[in-house]
Amino acid sequence: MGVPVLERRYFSGMFVRKKKNKSGSISIQVIDKTSGKYKVLKTIGRSEDKQTIAMLFLEGQQWIRNYTKQLEFDIYGEKDQFDKFLSGIQEITVIGDELLLGKIFDEIGFNQIKDKLFRQLVLARLCYPSSKLRTTDYLRKYHSICVGEDKIYRYLDTLYNTQKEIVQEISYRHTLKVLNTAMSIVFYDVTTLYFEIDREDDLRKTGFSKEGKHQNPQIVLGLLVSVDGYPLAYEIFEGNKFEGHTMLPVIDTFKTKYNIEKLVIIADSGLMSKTNIHELQNKGYEYILGARIKNEKETWKKKILGLNLKDGESKIIKKDPTTKLVVSYSKSRAKKDKANREKGLRRLEKQIKSGKLTKANINNRGYNKYLKLEGEIKITINKAKFNEDGRWDGLKGYLTNTNLSKKEILNNYSHLWHIEKAFRISKKDLKIRPIFHRLKQRIEAHICITFAAYKVYKELERQLKENDTKLSPEKAIDIAKTIYSIKLEIPLNKEILERKLILNEEQRTLAKLFNF
Repeated sequence: MGVPVLERRYFSGMFVRKKKNKSGSISIQVIDKTSGKYKVLKTIGRSEDKQTIAMLFLEGQQWIRNYTKQLEFDIYGEKDQFDKFLSGIQEITVIGDELLLGKIFDEIGFNQIKDKLFRQLVLARLCYPSSKLRTTDYLRKYHSICVGEDKIYRYLDTLYNTQKEIVQEISYRHTLKVLNTAMSIVFYDVTTLYFEIDREDDLRKTGFSKEGKHQNPQIVLGLLVSVDGYPLAYEIFEGNKFEGHTMLPVIDTFKTKYNIEKLVIIADSGLMSKTNIHELQNKGYEYILGARIKNEKETWKKKILGLNLKDGESKIIKKDPTTKLVVSYSKSRAKKDKANREKGLRRLEKQIKSGKLTKANINNRGYNKYLKLEGEIKITINKAKFNEDGRWDGLKGYLTNTNLSKKEILNNYSHLWHIEKAFRISKKDLKIRPIFHRLKQRIEAHICITFAAYKVYKELERQLKENDTKLSPEKAIDIAKTIYSIKLEIPLNKEILERKLILNEEQRTLAKLFNF
Protein backbone atom coordinates (compact mmCIF):
# COMPACT_ATOMS: atom_id res chain seq x y z
CA MET A 1 0.00 0.00 0.00
CA GLY A 2 1.16 3.55 -0.69
CA VAL A 3 1.56 6.23 1.88
CA PRO A 4 -1.79 7.85 2.70
CA VAL A 5 -1.73 11.39 1.26
CA LEU A 6 -4.20 13.93 2.53
CA GLU A 7 -3.19 16.98 0.44
CA ARG A 8 -0.53 18.14 -2.02
CA ARG A 9 0.46 21.60 -3.31
CA TYR A 10 2.73 21.58 -6.42
CA PHE A 11 5.61 23.95 -7.27
CA SER A 12 7.16 22.92 -10.65
CA GLY A 13 8.64 19.54 -9.72
CA MET A 14 8.28 19.89 -5.96
CA PHE A 15 5.26 19.80 -3.71
CA VAL A 16 4.21 19.91 -0.07
CA ARG A 17 2.58 16.75 1.19
CA LYS A 18 0.48 15.95 4.25
CA LYS A 19 1.17 12.33 5.29
CA LYS A 20 -0.94 10.56 7.92
CA ASN A 21 1.16 8.64 10.47
CA LYS A 22 0.11 5.48 12.35
CA SER A 23 0.15 7.49 15.56
CA GLY A 24 -2.61 9.70 14.17
CA SER A 25 -0.36 12.74 13.70
CA ILE A 26 0.17 14.44 10.32
CA SER A 27 3.68 14.96 8.86
CA ILE A 28 4.34 17.88 6.54
CA GLN A 29 6.97 16.98 3.91
CA VAL A 30 8.56 18.58 0.86
CA ILE A 31 8.72 16.06 -2.01
CA ASP A 32 10.90 16.33 -5.14
CA LYS A 33 9.78 14.42 -8.26
CA THR A 34 11.96 16.16 -10.88
CA SER A 35 14.01 12.99 -11.47
CA GLY A 36 10.89 10.87 -11.98
CA LYS A 37 11.11 9.38 -8.48
CA TYR A 38 9.55 10.77 -5.31
CA LYS A 39 12.16 11.96 -2.84
CA VAL A 40 11.62 13.53 0.56
CA LEU A 41 13.71 16.71 0.56
CA LYS A 42 12.56 18.06 3.90
CA THR A 43 10.24 17.13 6.73
CA ILE A 44 8.92 20.40 8.03
CA GLY A 45 7.31 18.91 11.15
CA ARG A 46 4.39 16.87 12.51
CA SER A 47 1.37 17.58 14.68
CA GLU A 48 -2.17 16.52 15.52
CA ASP A 49 -3.42 20.10 15.94
CA LYS A 50 -5.23 21.39 12.83
CA GLN A 51 -3.97 25.00 13.22
CA THR A 52 -0.35 23.86 13.68
CA ILE A 53 -0.65 21.56 10.63
CA ALA A 54 -1.90 24.48 8.51
CA MET A 55 1.03 26.64 9.65
CA LEU A 56 3.51 23.83 8.88
CA PHE A 57 1.96 23.45 5.41
CA LEU A 58 2.49 27.15 4.66
CA GLU A 59 6.04 26.88 5.99
CA GLY A 60 6.65 24.04 3.54
CA GLN A 61 5.48 26.19 0.64
CA GLN A 62 7.84 28.99 1.69
CA TRP A 63 10.70 26.49 2.04
CA ILE A 64 10.22 25.46 -1.60
CA ARG A 65 10.22 29.09 -2.76
CA ASN A 66 13.45 29.79 -0.89
CA TYR A 67 15.02 26.55 -2.11
CA THR A 68 14.24 27.17 -5.81
CA LYS A 69 15.58 30.71 -5.60
CA GLN A 70 18.74 29.44 -3.94
CA LEU A 71 19.21 26.94 -6.75
CA GLU A 72 18.74 29.60 -9.43
CA PHE A 73 21.00 32.21 -7.85
CA ASP A 74 23.80 29.88 -6.84
CA ILE A 75 25.81 30.97 -9.85
CA TYR A 76 29.06 29.77 -8.30
CA GLY A 77 27.97 26.18 -8.77
CA GLU A 78 27.94 24.17 -11.97
CA LYS A 79 28.36 25.94 -15.30
CA ASP A 80 24.92 24.87 -16.51
CA GLN A 81 23.42 26.47 -13.41
CA PHE A 82 24.97 29.80 -14.43
CA ASP A 83 23.72 29.31 -17.98
CA LYS A 84 20.21 28.71 -16.65
CA PHE A 85 20.47 31.97 -14.74
CA LEU A 86 21.54 33.87 -17.85
CA SER A 87 18.84 32.29 -20.02
CA GLY A 88 16.22 33.54 -17.59
CA ILE A 89 17.22 37.21 -17.96
CA GLN A 90 14.49 39.07 -19.81
CA GLU A 91 15.51 42.69 -19.37
CA ILE A 92 18.25 44.87 -17.91
CA THR A 93 17.39 48.57 -17.77
CA VAL A 94 18.65 51.76 -16.12
CA ILE A 95 16.30 52.55 -13.24
CA GLY A 96 18.29 54.99 -11.11
CA ASP A 97 17.19 58.05 -13.07
CA GLU A 98 13.54 57.20 -12.43
CA LEU A 99 14.19 56.40 -8.76
CA LEU A 100 15.96 59.74 -8.22
CA LEU A 101 14.74 62.23 -10.80
CA GLY A 102 11.31 60.63 -11.31
CA LYS A 103 10.70 60.94 -7.58
CA ILE A 104 11.55 64.67 -7.67
CA PHE A 105 9.52 65.11 -10.89
CA ASP A 106 6.48 63.80 -8.98
CA GLU A 107 7.17 65.86 -5.86
CA ILE A 108 7.23 69.05 -7.94
CA GLY A 109 3.88 68.05 -9.42
CA PHE A 110 4.88 67.54 -13.05
CA ASN A 111 3.13 64.14 -12.94
CA GLN A 112 -0.12 66.13 -13.28
CA ILE A 113 0.74 66.08 -16.99
CA LYS A 114 -0.33 62.56 -17.84
CA ASP A 115 1.56 62.18 -21.13
CA LYS A 116 4.33 59.67 -20.43
CA LEU A 117 6.42 61.28 -23.15
CA PHE A 118 6.70 64.50 -21.16
CA ARG A 119 8.21 62.60 -18.23
CA GLN A 120 10.52 60.61 -20.49
CA LEU A 121 11.76 63.67 -22.39
CA VAL A 122 12.38 65.73 -19.23
CA LEU A 123 14.35 62.94 -17.51
CA ALA A 124 16.27 62.21 -20.72
CA ARG A 125 17.20 65.92 -20.98
CA LEU A 126 18.77 65.63 -17.50
CA CYS A 127 20.57 62.33 -18.13
CA TYR A 128 21.30 62.31 -21.85
CA PRO A 129 20.65 65.74 -23.43
CA SER A 130 20.66 65.24 -27.17
CA SER A 131 18.59 65.47 -30.34
CA LYS A 132 15.14 63.88 -30.44
CA LEU A 133 16.50 61.13 -32.73
CA ARG A 134 19.27 60.22 -30.31
CA THR A 135 16.82 60.49 -27.42
CA THR A 136 14.67 57.75 -28.98
CA ASP A 137 17.81 55.61 -29.25
CA TYR A 138 18.66 56.28 -25.58
CA LEU A 139 15.14 55.38 -24.40
CA ARG A 140 15.21 52.14 -26.37
CA LYS A 141 18.70 51.00 -25.31
CA TYR A 142 18.62 51.92 -21.64
CA HIS A 143 14.92 51.87 -20.75
CA SER A 144 13.39 49.41 -23.25
CA ILE A 145 11.00 52.19 -24.32
CA CYS A 146 10.27 52.18 -28.03
CA VAL A 147 8.99 55.52 -29.27
CA GLY A 148 9.36 56.92 -32.77
CA GLU A 149 10.80 60.34 -33.59
CA ASP A 150 7.53 61.27 -35.36
CA LYS A 151 5.56 60.54 -32.20
CA ILE A 152 7.86 62.89 -30.25
CA TYR A 153 7.34 65.66 -32.82
CA ARG A 154 3.57 65.23 -32.61
CA TYR A 155 3.77 65.40 -28.84
CA LEU A 156 5.78 68.65 -29.02
CA ASP A 157 2.80 70.20 -30.82
CA THR A 158 0.51 69.05 -27.99
CA LEU A 159 2.91 70.42 -25.39
CA TYR A 160 2.97 73.81 -27.11
CA ASN A 161 -0.79 74.01 -27.63
CA THR A 162 -2.11 72.82 -24.27
CA GLN A 163 0.57 72.12 -21.69
CA LYS A 164 3.38 74.71 -21.67
CA GLU A 165 1.36 77.12 -19.51
CA ILE A 166 0.55 74.28 -17.09
CA VAL A 167 4.26 73.42 -16.82
CA GLN A 168 5.11 77.00 -15.79
CA GLU A 169 2.22 77.14 -13.32
CA ILE A 170 3.30 73.87 -11.67
CA SER A 171 6.82 75.25 -11.33
CA TYR A 172 5.49 78.49 -9.83
CA ARG A 173 3.23 76.73 -7.28
CA HIS A 174 6.04 74.43 -6.16
CA THR A 175 8.43 77.38 -5.80
CA LEU A 176 5.92 79.16 -3.54
CA LYS A 177 5.79 76.03 -1.39
CA VAL A 178 9.60 75.76 -1.22
CA LEU A 179 10.14 79.44 -0.41
CA ASN A 180 7.21 79.39 2.03
CA THR A 181 6.40 83.02 1.27
CA ALA A 182 4.45 85.14 -1.20
CA MET A 183 6.19 86.00 -4.46
CA SER A 184 7.44 89.59 -4.13
CA ILE A 185 10.90 89.65 -5.74
CA VAL A 186 11.74 88.29 -9.19
CA PHE A 187 14.87 88.36 -11.34
CA TYR A 188 14.84 88.80 -15.10
CA ASP A 189 17.50 88.33 -17.75
CA VAL A 190 17.85 87.28 -21.37
CA THR A 191 20.18 85.15 -23.43
CA THR A 192 20.46 84.32 -27.12
CA LEU A 193 20.33 80.89 -28.77
CA TYR A 194 21.77 80.68 -32.26
CA PHE A 195 20.89 78.26 -35.07
CA GLU A 196 23.36 76.80 -37.55
CA ILE A 197 21.30 77.79 -40.57
CA ASP A 198 21.86 80.28 -43.40
CA ARG A 199 18.42 81.85 -43.85
CA GLU A 200 16.32 83.84 -41.44
CA ASP A 201 12.59 83.34 -40.88
CA ASP A 202 9.91 85.14 -38.84
CA LEU A 203 11.45 84.03 -35.53
CA ARG A 204 15.09 83.16 -36.18
CA LYS A 205 16.82 86.41 -37.10
CA THR A 206 20.34 87.78 -36.88
CA GLY A 207 20.93 90.21 -34.02
CA PHE A 208 23.35 90.99 -31.24
CA SER A 209 24.53 87.57 -30.05
CA LYS A 210 25.65 87.02 -26.47
CA GLU A 211 27.59 84.02 -27.78
CA GLY A 212 29.49 85.99 -30.40
CA LYS A 213 27.62 84.29 -33.29
CA HIS A 214 26.51 87.53 -34.95
CA GLN A 215 26.36 85.91 -38.39
CA ASN A 216 23.90 83.20 -37.29
CA PRO A 217 20.11 83.60 -37.05
CA GLN A 218 19.04 83.35 -33.41
CA ILE A 219 16.19 83.70 -30.95
CA VAL A 220 16.10 85.71 -27.72
CA LEU A 221 15.09 83.82 -24.56
CA GLY A 222 13.77 85.78 -21.57
CA LEU A 223 13.74 83.98 -18.21
CA LEU A 224 12.15 84.94 -14.91
CA VAL A 225 13.42 83.29 -11.71
CA SER A 226 12.76 83.62 -7.98
CA VAL A 227 15.09 84.13 -5.06
CA ASP A 228 17.56 81.19 -5.06
CA GLY A 229 17.09 80.80 -8.81
CA TYR A 230 13.94 78.67 -9.18
CA PRO A 231 12.50 79.10 -12.70
CA LEU A 232 9.11 80.84 -12.85
CA ALA A 233 8.37 81.77 -16.46
CA TYR A 234 10.00 82.15 -19.86
CA GLU A 235 9.25 83.62 -23.27
CA ILE A 236 10.99 83.54 -26.64
CA PHE A 237 11.35 86.51 -28.98
CA GLU A 238 12.63 87.28 -32.46
CA GLY A 239 16.40 87.19 -32.70
CA ASN A 240 16.71 90.86 -33.60
CA LYS A 241 14.57 92.16 -30.72
CA PHE A 242 16.29 94.55 -28.32
CA GLU A 243 16.62 92.74 -24.99
CA GLY A 244 15.30 95.73 -23.07
CA HIS A 245 11.95 95.40 -24.88
CA THR A 246 11.47 91.79 -23.73
CA MET A 247 11.24 92.42 -19.99
CA LEU A 248 7.86 94.09 -19.56
CA PRO A 249 5.81 91.60 -21.65
CA VAL A 250 7.13 88.69 -19.55
CA ILE A 251 6.66 90.48 -16.23
CA ASP A 252 3.20 91.84 -17.08
CA THR A 253 1.96 88.39 -18.10
CA PHE A 254 3.41 86.81 -14.96
CA LYS A 255 1.92 89.42 -12.61
CA THR A 256 -1.53 89.22 -14.23
CA LYS A 257 -1.60 85.41 -14.40
CA TYR A 258 -0.93 84.97 -10.68
CA ASN A 259 -2.70 88.14 -9.52
CA ILE A 260 0.37 89.49 -7.72
CA GLU A 261 -0.17 92.93 -6.18
CA LYS A 262 3.40 94.03 -5.48
CA LEU A 263 6.47 92.95 -7.40
CA VAL A 264 10.11 94.06 -7.19
CA ILE A 265 11.98 93.52 -10.47
CA ILE A 266 15.74 92.94 -10.38
CA ALA A 267 17.70 93.07 -13.65
CA ASP A 268 21.15 94.03 -14.86
CA SER A 269 22.20 97.21 -16.62
CA GLY A 270 21.81 95.72 -20.11
CA LEU A 271 18.03 95.89 -19.68
CA MET A 272 17.98 99.43 -18.37
CA SER A 273 16.69 102.18 -20.62
CA LYS A 274 14.76 105.39 -19.90
CA THR A 275 11.71 103.87 -21.57
CA ASN A 276 11.85 100.72 -19.44
CA ILE A 277 12.27 102.66 -16.22
CA HIS A 278 9.42 105.01 -17.14
CA GLU A 279 7.08 102.08 -17.94
CA LEU A 280 8.04 100.20 -14.76
CA GLN A 281 7.18 103.25 -12.69
CA ASN A 282 3.91 103.94 -14.55
CA LYS A 283 2.77 100.34 -13.99
CA GLY A 284 3.52 100.48 -10.28
CA TYR A 285 6.50 98.15 -10.26
CA GLU A 286 9.39 98.55 -7.88
CA TYR A 287 12.82 97.76 -9.26
CA ILE A 288 16.52 97.35 -8.57
CA LEU A 289 18.47 97.74 -11.80
CA GLY A 290 22.15 97.70 -12.53
CA ALA A 291 23.13 101.30 -13.28
CA ARG A 292 25.45 102.43 -16.06
CA ILE A 293 27.23 104.93 -13.85
CA LYS A 294 29.88 105.80 -16.44
CA ASN A 295 27.10 106.91 -18.81
CA GLU A 296 25.55 109.33 -16.33
CA LYS A 297 25.61 113.10 -16.91
CA GLU A 298 28.81 114.90 -15.85
CA THR A 299 27.24 116.31 -12.69
CA TRP A 300 26.27 112.84 -11.45
CA LYS A 301 29.61 111.35 -12.49
CA LYS A 302 31.43 113.96 -10.41
CA LYS A 303 29.26 113.12 -7.39
CA ILE A 304 29.93 109.40 -7.81
CA LEU A 305 33.71 109.80 -8.12
CA GLY A 306 33.65 112.30 -5.26
CA LEU A 307 32.30 109.70 -2.83
CA ASN A 308 35.85 108.31 -2.35
CA LEU A 309 34.51 104.95 -1.16
CA LYS A 310 36.71 102.44 0.64
CA ASP A 311 36.59 98.65 0.28
CA GLY A 312 33.12 97.36 1.16
CA GLU A 313 31.61 100.84 1.49
CA SER A 314 28.45 102.04 -0.25
CA LYS A 315 26.49 105.30 -0.31
CA ILE A 316 23.15 106.57 -1.59
CA ILE A 317 22.73 109.44 -4.02
CA LYS A 318 19.18 110.80 -4.29
CA LYS A 319 18.41 111.40 -7.98
CA ASP A 320 14.80 112.57 -7.62
CA PRO A 321 11.92 112.20 -5.11
CA THR A 322 11.30 108.55 -6.10
CA THR A 323 14.66 107.33 -7.44
CA LYS A 324 17.98 106.78 -5.73
CA LEU A 325 21.35 105.53 -6.86
CA VAL A 326 23.31 103.19 -4.58
CA VAL A 327 27.04 103.13 -5.33
CA SER A 328 29.37 100.52 -3.83
CA TYR A 329 33.11 99.90 -4.03
CA SER A 330 34.99 96.61 -3.84
CA LYS A 331 38.77 96.23 -3.92
CA SER A 332 38.50 92.75 -5.45
CA ARG A 333 36.15 94.10 -8.14
CA ALA A 334 38.64 96.91 -8.83
CA LYS A 335 41.41 94.35 -9.30
CA LYS A 336 39.25 92.40 -11.75
CA ASP A 337 38.18 95.55 -13.66
CA LYS A 338 41.81 96.63 -14.04
CA ALA A 339 42.87 93.17 -15.26
CA ASN A 340 40.08 93.19 -17.86
CA ARG A 341 41.01 96.68 -19.10
CA GLU A 342 44.66 95.70 -19.44
CA LYS A 343 43.74 92.49 -21.23
CA GLY A 344 41.56 94.44 -23.68
CA LEU A 345 44.35 96.94 -24.25
CA ARG A 346 46.89 94.21 -25.04
CA ARG A 347 44.46 92.68 -27.55
CA LEU A 348 44.00 96.03 -29.30
CA GLU A 349 47.75 96.67 -29.42
CA LYS A 350 48.31 93.23 -30.92
CA GLN A 351 45.63 93.80 -33.58
CA ILE A 352 47.05 97.20 -34.52
CA LYS A 353 50.57 95.80 -34.77
CA SER A 354 49.42 92.91 -36.99
CA GLY A 355 47.40 95.24 -39.22
CA LYS A 356 44.19 93.25 -38.62
CA LEU A 357 42.38 96.20 -37.08
CA THR A 358 41.17 98.71 -39.64
CA LYS A 359 38.75 101.62 -39.69
CA ALA A 360 36.11 99.37 -41.31
CA ASN A 361 35.71 97.14 -38.25
CA ILE A 362 35.84 99.73 -35.49
CA ASN A 363 32.79 100.40 -33.34
CA ASN A 364 32.42 101.92 -29.90
CA ARG A 365 31.72 98.62 -28.13
CA GLY A 366 33.92 97.10 -25.47
CA TYR A 367 37.52 98.24 -25.44
CA ASN A 368 37.38 99.77 -28.92
CA LYS A 369 36.52 103.01 -27.14
CA TYR A 370 40.23 103.32 -26.37
CA LEU A 371 41.03 103.65 -30.09
CA LYS A 372 41.78 106.98 -31.66
CA LEU A 373 41.53 107.69 -35.40
CA GLU A 374 44.06 110.12 -36.78
CA GLY A 375 43.56 111.27 -40.35
CA GLU A 376 42.17 108.71 -42.76
CA ILE A 377 43.85 105.49 -41.74
CA LYS A 378 46.11 105.94 -38.72
CA ILE A 379 44.86 104.12 -35.63
CA THR A 380 46.44 104.59 -32.19
CA ILE A 381 45.58 103.86 -28.56
CA ASN A 382 44.02 106.70 -26.58
CA LYS A 383 45.98 106.16 -23.35
CA ALA A 384 44.35 109.14 -21.67
CA LYS A 385 40.90 107.53 -22.04
CA PHE A 386 42.32 104.22 -20.80
CA ASN A 387 43.74 105.87 -17.68
CA GLU A 388 40.54 107.88 -17.13
CA ASP A 389 38.52 104.66 -17.10
CA GLY A 390 40.74 103.36 -14.28
CA ARG A 391 39.03 105.79 -11.88
CA TRP A 392 35.86 103.66 -12.19
CA ASP A 393 37.52 100.35 -11.33
CA GLY A 394 35.69 98.67 -8.43
CA LEU A 395 32.65 100.96 -8.54
CA LYS A 396 29.17 99.59 -9.19
CA GLY A 397 25.81 101.33 -9.20
CA TYR A 398 22.25 100.21 -8.51
CA LEU A 399 19.22 102.27 -9.50
CA THR A 400 16.08 101.72 -7.43
CA ASN A 401 12.73 103.22 -6.45
CA THR A 402 12.21 100.85 -3.50
CA ASN A 403 12.16 101.78 0.17
CA LEU A 404 14.49 98.92 0.98
CA SER A 405 17.59 99.61 3.03
CA LYS A 406 20.97 99.95 1.36
CA LYS A 407 21.96 96.51 2.66
CA GLU A 408 18.74 94.91 1.34
CA ILE A 409 19.22 96.50 -2.08
CA LEU A 410 22.78 95.18 -2.42
CA ASN A 411 21.83 91.77 -1.03
CA ASN A 412 18.84 91.34 -3.36
CA TYR A 413 20.81 92.39 -6.44
CA SER A 414 23.55 89.92 -5.50
CA HIS A 415 21.07 87.08 -6.16
CA LEU A 416 21.11 87.96 -9.87
CA TRP A 417 23.93 85.45 -10.39
CA HIS A 418 21.35 82.67 -10.02
CA ILE A 419 19.85 83.54 -13.39
CA GLU A 420 23.30 83.57 -14.98
CA LYS A 421 23.80 80.10 -13.51
CA ALA A 422 20.42 79.02 -14.92
CA PHE A 423 21.50 80.00 -18.44
CA ARG A 424 24.91 78.37 -17.97
CA ILE A 425 23.41 75.06 -16.81
CA SER A 426 20.76 75.14 -19.54
CA LYS A 427 23.39 75.68 -22.22
CA LYS A 428 26.20 73.49 -20.86
CA ASP A 429 24.63 70.64 -18.86
CA LEU A 430 21.13 70.44 -20.34
CA LYS A 431 22.39 71.40 -23.82
CA ILE A 432 19.44 73.59 -24.75
CA ARG A 433 21.15 74.07 -28.10
CA PRO A 434 21.69 73.04 -30.81
CA ILE A 435 17.95 73.13 -31.47
CA PHE A 436 17.02 70.86 -34.37
CA HIS A 437 13.59 72.38 -34.97
CA ARG A 438 12.26 74.83 -37.53
CA LEU A 439 8.67 75.49 -36.43
CA LYS A 440 8.12 78.05 -33.66
CA GLN A 441 5.84 75.80 -31.62
CA ARG A 442 8.40 73.00 -31.59
CA ILE A 443 11.25 75.35 -30.70
CA GLU A 444 9.20 76.63 -27.78
CA ALA A 445 8.15 73.10 -26.75
CA HIS A 446 11.83 72.10 -26.73
CA ILE A 447 12.60 75.08 -24.45
CA CYS A 448 9.64 74.10 -22.23
CA ILE A 449 11.18 70.63 -21.73
CA THR A 450 14.52 72.25 -20.83
CA PHE A 451 12.68 74.62 -18.45
CA ALA A 452 11.07 71.65 -16.66
CA ALA A 453 14.40 69.78 -16.58
CA TYR A 454 16.08 72.80 -14.98
CA LYS A 455 13.31 72.95 -12.37
CA VAL A 456 13.98 69.28 -11.48
CA TYR A 457 17.72 70.06 -11.37
CA LYS A 458 17.14 72.97 -8.95
CA GLU A 459 14.93 70.88 -6.67
CA LEU A 460 17.55 68.10 -6.66
CA GLU A 461 20.16 70.72 -5.76
CA ARG A 462 17.95 72.00 -2.92
CA GLN A 463 17.33 68.54 -1.48
CA LEU A 464 21.03 67.63 -1.64
CA LYS A 465 21.84 70.83 0.26
CA GLU A 466 19.06 70.12 2.76
CA ASN A 467 20.55 66.65 3.36
CA ASP A 468 23.94 68.30 4.05
CA THR A 469 25.77 66.21 1.48
CA LYS A 470 28.76 67.19 -0.64
CA LEU A 471 27.17 65.60 -3.71
CA SER A 472 26.50 67.99 -6.60
CA PRO A 473 23.40 67.50 -8.77
CA GLU A 474 25.66 66.43 -11.64
CA LYS A 475 27.37 63.78 -9.50
CA ALA A 476 24.07 62.50 -8.11
CA ILE A 477 22.69 62.12 -11.65
CA ASP A 478 25.87 60.32 -12.76
CA ILE A 479 25.51 57.83 -9.90
CA ALA A 480 21.80 57.33 -10.62
CA LYS A 481 22.60 56.42 -14.23
CA THR A 482 24.64 53.43 -12.96
CA ILE A 483 21.76 51.86 -11.01
CA TYR A 484 20.17 49.06 -13.05
CA SER A 485 17.12 46.84 -12.73
CA ILE A 486 17.22 43.20 -13.78
CA LYS A 487 14.13 41.19 -14.69
CA LEU A 488 14.43 37.39 -14.99
CA GLU A 489 12.36 34.25 -15.07
CA ILE A 490 13.10 31.38 -12.67
CA PRO A 491 13.36 28.31 -14.99
CA LEU A 492 12.03 25.82 -12.43
CA ASN A 493 8.80 27.58 -11.52
CA LYS A 494 8.55 30.29 -14.25
CA GLU A 495 8.27 32.97 -11.57
CA ILE A 496 9.23 36.47 -12.74
CA LEU A 497 11.57 38.38 -10.43
CA GLU A 498 12.69 42.00 -10.71
CA ARG A 499 15.50 43.41 -8.60
CA LYS A 500 17.31 46.74 -8.26
CA LEU A 501 21.07 46.36 -8.47
CA ILE A 502 22.46 48.70 -5.81
CA LEU A 503 25.98 47.36 -5.60
CA ASN A 504 28.50 49.96 -4.44
CA GLU A 505 28.88 52.53 -1.68
CA GLU A 506 28.01 55.52 -3.90
CA GLN A 507 24.75 53.90 -4.99
CA ARG A 508 23.87 52.91 -1.42
CA THR A 509 24.53 56.46 -0.20
CA LEU A 510 22.25 57.91 -2.87
CA ALA A 511 19.55 55.31 -2.17
CA LYS A 512 19.65 56.15 1.53
CA LEU A 513 19.53 59.93 0.91
CA PHE A 514 16.44 59.68 -1.29
CA ASN A 515 14.84 56.64 0.33
CA PHE A 516 14.76 54.23 -2.62
